[in-house]
Amino acid sequence: MPLTSNNKPKPAVSTLSTDLTIVGNLRTTGDIQVEGHVQGDIRAHLLTVGEGATIEGEIVADDVVVNGRVIGRVRGLKVRLTATAKVEGDIVHKTIAIESGAHFEGSVQRQEDPLAGGSGAQPAASRPAGAGAGGNAGQQSGQAQANKPAFGAQQNKPADANS
Repeated sequence: MPLTSNNKPKPAVSTLSTDLTIVGNLRTTGDIQVEGHVQGDIRAHLLTVGEGATIEGEIVADDVVVNGRVIGRVRGLKVRLTATAKVEGDIVHKTIAIESGAHFEGSVQRQEDPLAGGSGAQPAASRPAGAGAGGNAGQQSGQAQANKPAFGAQQNKPADANS
């Protein structure tokens, strides 16, 4: 068993099997792998959502890997949505990876410490353009920024034509 920084054995990963449904919140300083169904919030060091799993609630973890379905907010230092992920909710992260094929509907917000504080949500007016829904959130943000100069150029064009 690997040792933690204070030389205590690191606990094994807690696995919630496919036939298990939990109604209530889960909290651990260790790692959890969910293969079943959880109706409640989860706080962990590393949370892995299995391909057939569903979580309905908020997730707060240092590392989050989503292979299955999440309905609710995800807050994590490192968040990864694999090709089989389906997320309906906002993601607050320090780093994020979204694989091609992942389904994502919500907003994405980068924070230096997404685990601190309660909601951490920004009003829609202060979110960057293109940070909305879709599995290609990063591409949408890039497209929105790429389109800004063209939009500005169109606004300036009539003024140049009148000069």
